Amino acid sequence: MIEVAVEGLHKRYGTRVVLDSVQFQVQPGEWFCILGPNGSGKTTLLQALSGVEPVDAGSIRLGGQPVESYPRKALARQVAVLQQDALPPIGFTVQEVIEMGRYPYQNWLGDEAGDTGALVERVIQWLKLEPLRDRSVEQLSGGERQRVALGKAMAQEPRLLLLDEPTTFLDIGYQVEMMDRVRRWQKECGMTVISVLHDLNLAAQYCDRLLLLHQGVVAASGTPQEVLQAGLLEEVYGTRPHVLAHPANGVPQILLAGGDQDE
Repeated sequence: MIEVAVEGLHKRYGTRVVLDSVQFQVQPGEWFCILGPNGSGKTTLLQALSGVEPVDAGSIRLGGQPVESYPRKALARQVAVLQQDALPPIGFTVQEVIEMGRYPYQNWLGDEAGDTGALVERVIQWLKLEPLRDRSVEQLSGGERQRVALGKAMAQEPRLLLLDEPTTFLDIGYQVEMMDRVRRWQKECGMTVISVLHDLNLAAQYCDRLLLLHQGVVAASGTPQEVLQAGLLEEVYGTRPHVLAHPANGVPQILLAGGDQDE
């Protein structure tokens, strides 16, 4: 697990400000979620956290060390990124893709000290990918592809997992399966998770704390109960939802009225 500290983050593209004085902390072993409408700066923020996108001002520290100070392979041993369509058709088998997760630990000849076959095998079994191990990635369904992408990230053995809308193209069954698997992996390894999600209900169900962005500014940060307030969501998203307590666990769940409502 690893602590993440963000202070005074500022990013612009030309004259457009994308992130404005964003700051927050993520505790080791926490699942933290970044929310906001399209164009609010969510993906830019996640890219900055991964070290891919430089910022104009402010700082990001992973485990107390500036993210930009990590050499690329050293950073990849700390951080894995799982995107919404992480595996384009590339002609490799499922097992080969999962083995690619070991790249940060290999030398320039592609060799690694020690035998990692047992680790790859554990990942394949844990994700129930045995029947698919020799199948090419382009032959898989969307849900299967995301399972393989998760396996590649697991083989990487990160201390921090970044999720960029990983359930966007999945049906409801695969969405729950994906989130459940991430949560079990997180709990077993004590890993820190930061996710970008569009689905507010999934965020409330799985995440410890939420950060709500609006036009690059932090509109709210806190527990799901603190952030998912009808008035605040109306201000940020432009529509007023009904917020109800989940009957099983009490976390807020969002219902939209939709259509024209008679007064």
